[in-house]
Formats: sequence, C-alpha cells, structure tokens
Amino acid sequence: MSCLVIAFPRKAQADWPEFRGPAQNGVVANGTKLPVEWLVQDEQRKNIRWHTPTEGLGWSSPVVVGNSIYVTSARQGSADQGPADQRSAGSDPKTLAESLTGPQSLYLSCYNASNGLLIFDQKIFEQPTDAPSIHKKNSHASPTVLAHKDPASDSVRLFVHFGHQGTACLSLDGKILWTDREHSYNPVHGNGGSPIVVGDLLILTCDGSEKPYTLALDVRTGKEVWRTDRDVATDRPFSFATPQAITVGGQVQVISPGSDIVQSLDPKTGKVLWSVRYSGFSLIVRPLYHQGLVLISTGYMSPKLLAIDPTGTGDVTETHIRWTVPTAVPNTPSPVPVGDQIVMVSDGGVATGISVNDGTKVWQKRLGGNYSASPIAIGNRVYFQSEAGEAIVMEIGQTATEIGRCSLPGRVFASYAVDQNDLIIRTEDGLYRIGEDN
Repeated sequence: MSCLVIAFPRKAQADWPEFRGPAQNGVVANGTKLPVEWLVQDEQRKNIRWHTPTEGLGWSSPVVVGNSIYVTSARQGSADQGPADQRSAGSDPKTLAESLTGPQSLYLSCYNASNGLLIFDQKIFEQPTDAPSIHKKNSHASPTVLAHKDPASDSVRLFVHFGHQGTACLSLDGKILWTDREHSYNPVHGNGGSPIVVGDLLILTCDGSEKPYTLALDVRTGKEVWRTDRDVATDRPFSFATPQAITVGGQVQVISPGSDIVQSLDPKTGKVLWSVRYSGFSLIVRPLYHQGLVLISTGYMSPKLLAIDPTGTGDVTETHIRWTVPTAVPNTPSPVPVGDQIVMVSDGGVATGISVNDGTKVWQKRLGGNYSASPIAIGNRVYFQSEAGEAIVMEIGQTATEIGRCSLPGRVFASYAVDQNDLIIRTEDGLYRIGEDN
C-alpha cells in the first residue's frame, strides 16, 4: 500500500492526550478550524495532508503529543514468525476471523504528525497462544493510549493498556519504564476500556467474566494502590467502560460504570461515595459530566441514558436520577455536550439531541450506517464517524442540519483525534491527516 506524504510547517498547539481529548468529552477548543470536506477516490485527493499505512489491527484512537501520534496494534504471530499483514482484514470475513485468533504481538507505534512517517515501533507484550477469543468487531488493541505530564518531574509518560493482557508505562521515545501483568482476568469479547490518571494514580476497570473491580496503580511504579469490587450480583459482569474524573463540591470523584451498577469512587482510597443500580451489561460508553449531571448509558440489551445528580452518598438509585431517556441510546459511541444539549448517536445510526435540563428530545435524525466511534464537537458543529468510514458533519440548534458528508476507504472504529486545525483519523489500514488545503 502506498504512503502519501505532504509535509507542512507546524505551529504551537494543544495536545490530544487521551480518549475523547483534553477535555475528556470530545469537545474541541473554540477557534479550531476543522475541515468539513475531504475526498479519497482513485487518484483524487482533497484536503488529505498525508496518509500512512499501519501494521496489524487495533481500534485504539490516536493520541497526539507534540509532533508525535501514538496508536497501539496487535499483530498475528509471535516475534519469531513475524507479524502478519492484517491491514485489509476487514474486507474478508475469513481473514478477519483468523487475525483475531492465535498468538498476537502487542505494539505501541509512534508516527510523525507533520508527515506521517513511522518514528518507532515498540513491542510491549506477547499474547499467549491460549488467549481467550474476542468479539469479531473488537481488536486485541482497543484501549486508547494515555499521555500524562508528571508535575513533579515535568516529564510526559505514556500509559498503554491492553485490558486483561496487561498495562505498561513508557517514555515518549518508546522506552518501557514498567509493566503490570499481575491483574489479569478472564475477559469476555476482549478488551476495550481506556485508563485515566488522577493525581499519582492510573485508574482502570477490570470487568471480566467474574469478580469485576476498579483498579488504581501507582503511576511511577505500576504497583497496586487500591481495588474496589463492583459489589453487585450480576449474571453478566463483563464491561469495557472508561472511567471519568469529575469534581463536585471541591471533591474529586471517579465515575466508574460496570454491569448493573455505576460507582463514584474516592480516588485516594477507592471508597465508594455513591452508586446507582440499573439493568445492563457490556458497558462501553464513557460517562459524561455536563452542567452538574453525570450521564451514562446502561449498556446492553436496551440501553437507557441516565442523568444522575452526583451530590448524594450511598445507594442513590431511588433519589438522585434526575431523568431517563429510554430510546435511541448508544451502546458504543460516547455522547458529546453541545450547549444545553447532549448529542449522541446510536450504534444503528440515529442521532439525537437531548435537553440536559429535563431529558426531552430536541431533534432526531437518521444518519444511516452503523457507529462505534464517538463524535466530537466544536461550537455547535458535531462530527460523527460511521464504521464504514463515512463522516457526517452537522450544525446543531433546535434542529440538526447536515453540512458535510465525506468518506475514507476501510472500516473505522477508532474515534477522532484533533491536532491544530486538522483531524487525525485511524482506519483499519492506516492513519489520515485531514486539513483544509491552503
């Protein structure tokens, strides 16, 4: 596969350091001028600054630190055998199924943000040959890398998580600083949830086939600091949610959803501050905190959107749910705030604007296609991304008006990243940098 490279001068910019970006909710800084039109068709290219192929298969979203873009991937075969080329796995169901089974080498790759060229390719773990199988829509490298600046040393560290396969801390140039494989668990469908950092703690969810819990590791050593059990009886304990840190009344809370329960935890101790129970499993959607409410999707089979007042203590199921949306709620894409609205897209392609004040429907549009990637928003403009590589851009008000529809070849499950005024999009076979031609 060819690599299109158009280098361009870089200006100072904010990083996109984790899943859902610097604001942790998909909101892009005001003043950013993202493109609404791009084209890849035969030899035609419009607003494509560069495209570079990637090795293996992975649905982790890109993160940007300075002039570097980081993604993880899994490559079939051991180091002795050499990685199989899985870049077109999605085009052949048999090839895809084969790429998800057997031994996998788990990698962190770094690309130059200016031109897309590979900087380094660091193997982190070897997956054993008897590793459990995963869902056909998943990958062995789905959690997104987290970049965190240590205020004590002023250095930036990368935290790479592969769910039940292990966690690692690396320097920006790919040097492995520590690894943790002591917190393995029996997964169902593979891995998915990304880690977060709160203070000196790396916090992640371990929701496998039994005894699910939330875990905190010391960011400098990888040693366990605390773990908190889900404390709920459930027939299907597996989930894949990314936690969310919020501040309420001067106190930091870690919102950690799982099957049949969401818990608010004290990040220093892991103590449960409050919890809400519901019926739902295989949670994927990252919680959203907007205008004083915690918004969560309850997961499969029929997800509901719950708006929770996070000021309670203990089990607040009967007292602190402010409103509920029962239809067109996503199982996979996380919602994004736009003014007084919560904008979401269901896995089946129905986009909805919900009033954050009372949960009423403001507008609803059928976009078409299926969705796993989470949307982003800048001002009143929202960017959706379908699994088939089609992006839909909409202006949001009392209704939603489509202003752009573009596509890239190949499947897309990873969410957008933003660098300066450009989009970084990961497809099944590569990375694209998309910005307006000057």
